[in-house]
Amino acid sequence: MADESDPRRADRVDLHGGDWLELNRALWDELVPIHVASAMYDQSDLRAGTARLLPMEQQELDQLLPDGLTGIRVLHLQCHFGGDSLAIAQQGASVVGIDFSKPAILQARALAREVGLDGRARFVHANVYDARHILPEPESFDLVYTTWGTVGWLPDLDEWARIIAWYLKPGGALYFADGHPTAHVFDSSGSELPKFVYAYDTDGVADIVNESDDYADETATTTNTVTHEWMHPLSEIVTALQAAGLAIEFLHEHYEVPWKMYDSLVDHGNGLYGWPGKKWLPLGLSIGARA
Repeated sequence: MADESDPRRADRVDLHGGDWLELNRALWDELVPIHVASAMYDQSDLRAGTARLLPMEQQELDQLLPDGLTGIRVLHLQCHFGGDSLAIAQQGASVVGIDFSKPAILQARALAREVGLDGRARFVHANVYDARHILPEPESFDLVYTTWGTVGWLPDLDEWARIIAWYLKPGGALYFADGHPTAHVFDSSGSELPKFVYAYDTDGVADIVNESDDYADETATTTNTVTHEWMHPLSEIVTALQAAGLAIEFLHEHYEVPWKMYDSLVDHGNGLYGWPGKKWLPLGLSIGARA
């Protein structure tokens, strides 16, 4: 059992400030120029006017939104420096992106101006948990989109899900994709299959991680190395969304992810990495839900 007085517990954490938020923000502020310069976040297609999301995401968004993205209003939570936000805007949507990193938001605004999408894409600097105060627009979005490396940085998924539901119009959709919770218990070094490192369920207590490498650029070394990260079992994610009043339309597991989650994964092309040989366990997860 976890110590119920542990300040790293989600129910003890100040969602609007504190060491966890400042340490995590310092890392993500530092990562912005690294990611902008990396091959993984290359924006050539966006600059060419042909940007698309991952094929899996495009297919699943077609399932949620059979009439396409044109003319709909999208809220992108934890948007980083806006590459996916602008890919969605380039397909005809109006997009608001939110991120807690000011350098990321400034870069997103600059990129939007560069590619001529600043009329359809707006970027707001905010911690997710402060979003309703900074962007007070309830029931105003057709789609909330949030993908890849998001909920592990958030202590409280119940509040996360309530925020999503608050923003969605009646009948509006959530599209969520991330690393599969079971995959996050492992880590690896070299070509060997990964080994257990993290517990699947920590009773809401953050893992304090001290790492200086970066998933997007293996040559990069960060100076802000200490972060607070939360493990969220699959049942916690689904239950939080349902408790907020969202109806799950699909839950898919995937054996590829858009970054090299472990050293032992191999490049499957199109920016995706997967297992060598067998499908040992799912690496990714996607959920479509409806308000």
